[in-house]
Amino acid sequence: MQRSNQQLREDARRIWWAGVQAVQPKNLLPEFVRVEADVLWIDDKSIDLKRIERIAIVGAGKAGASMTLALEEVLGDRLLQEKNVSGWVNVPADCVQQTRKVALHPARPAGRNEPTAEGVAGTQEILRIVGELGPNDLCLCLISGGGSALLPAPIEGLSLATKGKLTREIAARGGTIEQLNAVRRELSDVKGGGLARACRAGQLVTLILSDVLGDDLEMIASGPTVERTPTPELALQVIEQLQLGNCSAGREVAALLRKHPTNRILPATARVTNLLVGNNATAVDAAGIEAERLGYSHAMISANAPEATAEQVAQHLMELSKSMRSPGEPDCLISGGEPTVRLVPESERGLGGRNQQLALAALAATDDWHGLALLSGGTDGEDGPTDAAGAFVDEQIVQAARDKGLDPADYLRRNDAYHFFESIEGLIKTGPTHTNVCDLRVLTTSI
Repeated sequence: MQRSNQQLREDARRIWWAGVQAVQPKNLLPEFVRVEADVLWIDDKSIDLKRIERIAIVGAGKAGASMTLALEEVLGDRLLQEKNVSGWVNVPADCVQQTRKVALHPARPAGRNEPTAEGVAGTQEILRIVGELGPNDLCLCLISGGGSALLPAPIEGLSLATKGKLTREIAARGGTIEQLNAVRRELSDVKGGGLARACRAGQLVTLILSDVLGDDLEMIASGPTVERTPTPELALQVIEQLQLGNCSAGREVAALLRKHPTNRILPATARVTNLLVGNNATAVDAAGIEAERLGYSHAMISANAPEATAEQVAQHLMELSKSMRSPGEPDCLISGGEPTVRLVPESERGLGGRNQQLALAALAATDDWHGLALLSGGTDGEDGPTDAAGAFVDEQIVQAARDKGLDPADYLRRNDAYHFFESIEGLIKTGPTHTNVCDLRVLTTSI
C-alpha cells in the first residue's frame, strides 16, 4: 500500500504507543487481582480475607508507582481500611505520585539507574516492614524492571560506592542483564530471595512485570522473592569473562566473593507465590493489534534471549526492510528485545542509549529511506542516562542529517546518538511511562 512519509512516521508512533499502553499496570493488574466479598483472588489463588489481619504492600521498580496505584484501586477503600493496608515502594524520583496508603519513596534521581544511599535507606524500611509482619498477615510485593538499582542492600564488607563502580564497569564492557544480575545478587542481602527470607508474613505474593527477555524470575530485579541457592562461582566467572579483574572494584568484589559465607542462605518462612503479570511479548502483541487496525500486514517477534549489539540488530532490521518493500510481504515489522551497547572510554563518550544507538546504526546501514520509517524506544520512556525513550528514522530525518553534514559513523563510534538525533529532532520523548518491559521497535514500509 502506498503511504506518505508522514503517515509512516505517525503510524509507527501509534503502533509503538499501543504496545506501551498495553503493559500499563492499570490495564494488567485487574486481569490478575480481584476482590469478591471476603475472598482475594490472585490469578487462580484464593485468599480468605477473614483470616488476614493486615496487608502490607512493598516493592521496587520503574513501574512501582503505577503498580501501587492499580493495586490500591483493585483492593478498594473498604479493604484498605479494614486490613490496615500500608507499605513502602522504592521508585525513581520522577515517578512519585499521590497514593492512598502506600508510601512511594524516591530511591534514585531520574535518569540515573544506579543504587544510591536513598535507595539503601528505602530498602531498610522495606525489610523492617516485612520483618514485623506476623503469620496472619499478607504481604503483596510489586516488582518491575529497574528494581535492582532501586532495591540496594550491600552485603557486609561491601560499600555502595564499590558496588556502583562495578555495575558501571559491567555495563561499559557490554555485559548482559544476566551477567549483571549474576554478580549483584551475590552482593546483596535482599536480592536472590533475600526479601522473601526477611518476610515474616504467613503469605507473600509477588506481582512481577518483566523487563528480562525469557522472563527468568531470578533475573527480574535480581529476584528478591525468588528462592535460590547462592552461586558465587557464577559471579566470579562473569568477572573473569569481562576481565573485571583489571579494575579495583572488580578485584575487591572478587576477593569478597571468595571469602563470603554461602551458608547464610536460609529458606523463607512465608508461603511464597511469584506471578508474572506482563512482559515484552504482551507489548508486542498489542502493537500488532494496532498495526492491523491501521491496515498493515504485520510480522511480530519478541526476543526470548539476550540480543546482539545494537549495530547488529539494526543491520538485521535493515536487511529485512528490503524484502518488506515487495508486494505480498509484511509492510510492518514489530520486534521486542534489548540489544547491548559497547561503550567507548568515558573520556571519548557522548550521550545516548541502546535504542538511540540502534536507530543511528540503522540510519547508517542504508542510504535508501524512501517509503521507510523506524522507531526504537524503551517502554519505560528512559533510554540510557537521557531524557529520551529512543529515536526514529525516516527519509526526512536522513535528509536533515545530510543537510547539517552530520557523520553517523562518528557519532556511533562515540556513543553520541542523543546529540545526533537532538540536532535533527529525531528523539522520542515521553517522560516516565510508569511501565517497563524492555524495548519495542516498529518498522513501517510503503511499496
